Amino acid sequence: MTEQSWGQVRENLLSTVGKNNYVNWIEPLEFSELAGGVATFFVPTSFMGNWVSRNFGDHILQVLSNAGEKVSRVEFSVPKVGVQAGKKTEIVSKPVRQSNGGGNGGGDMPGAPLDARFTFDSFVVGKPNELAHAAARRVAEGGAVTFNPLFLYGGVGLGKTHLMHAIAWELRKRSPGLRVVYLSAEQFMYSFVQALRDKDMIAFKQLFRSVDVLMVDDVQFIAGKDATQEEFFHTFNALVDQHKQIIVSSDSAPTDIDGIDDRIVSRLQSGLVVDLHPTNYELRLGILQQKVEVLSAQFSNLDIQDGVLEFLAHRISTNVRVLEGALMRLFAFGSLVGREITMDLTQECLVDVLRASDRKITVEEIQRKVSDHFNIRLSDMIGPKRVRTFARPRQMAMYLAKQLTSRSLPEIGRRFGGRDHTTVMHGVRKIEELMQQDSQIADDLELLRRSLEA
Repeated sequence: MTEQSWGQVRENLLSTVGKNNYVNWIEPLEFSELAGGVATFFVPTSFMGNWVSRNFGDHILQVLSNAGEKVSRVEFSVPKVGVQAGKKTEIVSKPVRQSNGGGNGGGDMPGAPLDARFTFDSFVVGKPNELAHAAARRVAEGGAVTFNPLFLYGGVGLGKTHLMHAIAWELRKRSPGLRVVYLSAEQFMYSFVQALRDKDMIAFKQLFRSVDVLMVDDVQFIAGKDATQEEFFHTFNALVDQHKQIIVSSDSAPTDIDGIDDRIVSRLQSGLVVDLHPTNYELRLGILQQKVEVLSAQFSNLDIQDGVLEFLAHRISTNVRVLEGALMRLFAFGSLVGREITMDLTQECLVDVLRASDRKITVEEIQRKVSDHFNIRLSDMIGPKRVRTFARPRQMAMYLAKQLTSRSLPEIGRRFGGRDHTTVMHGVRKIEELMQQDSQIADDLELLRRSLEA
């Protein structure tokens, strides 16, 4: 391979890995030789050599092969000090061998690939996540740093990673020249350990302290890892001092992450901390409706019966990924067997998912929780008194029983002092109306739901 052909390969890499990755990782490479099927490249530091090998080695190998070069693996090396480049080098990366797959899909952000599905356009906004979405949007607009750091936290499948990816995509679109690094806390630790092993901490520090935006997903991973926490703390401080944006996600609030240094907790709390609440029924239904539009285009001529989406939104409440996966399974099953997606097919196809998602909440538990919340006696809430002090909590408890249990309306009515099912239906509809008009009722219901589902 000649320098001219390497130049052509580099042009191809520029178009496939993106400008940011090209400038940071490909441009510094210097072609050394191609011998015995091994393409060797010089790199400025061993840390860079290992990073390029892990994140772009397969992709470089694939592009070289596509260009007609007879290459079975690539290596990256640092010329030894005082030795003429090209005569004696120090190999710093494990060889990347030819494989059947394509590139590594590294995207435009070093460290972790971005999922093309996770954009702001595909993020369904509802009351449980509207603050997190608004904050993420503000940060993605760039400009002056407002929230530093932006700390997003919540349970599995509530949209943290989706928002992180959406921010990265939006920043890239608005400001292609920004140095944006998105990676998991585990990858940060791995890079740190690799730099220690290679005695190349200077390059590591230069990399992570010269970015414009640092995005670290699942920061709880570094809990209990003192050396990594120390380096993360200093990186954090260096970027904040330069007014660079930091975005962090976790499964818990900063103060609830066991094993995190108090200094880091204090730093993480110094910006905007936003909780992505568990999804409510309306948000889950919206997510399903959006997903149906995508799947309907993929599985043409496949009908879905009225009521199926509502059923799924009620029954699968804790994890959006499980919810979306269940819908995908339904469409795939319906397509394979050539049947309309009906309630019967849904229960047949998703028997394991529905069993795992069955709520163990009882009507009695809901009644106790609601009466405690409003500081009224359980006998008054269940009893015949119709004064608003008791009637409104009673209707809220009926609504929650309808939402969170599999009990029928007549069964719920019997547990509320033998009331008729039409009374329960009226109470449920009344609460649904009031939720749109009275934010306090909506907040109370969300708080009660979270407490019951915890």
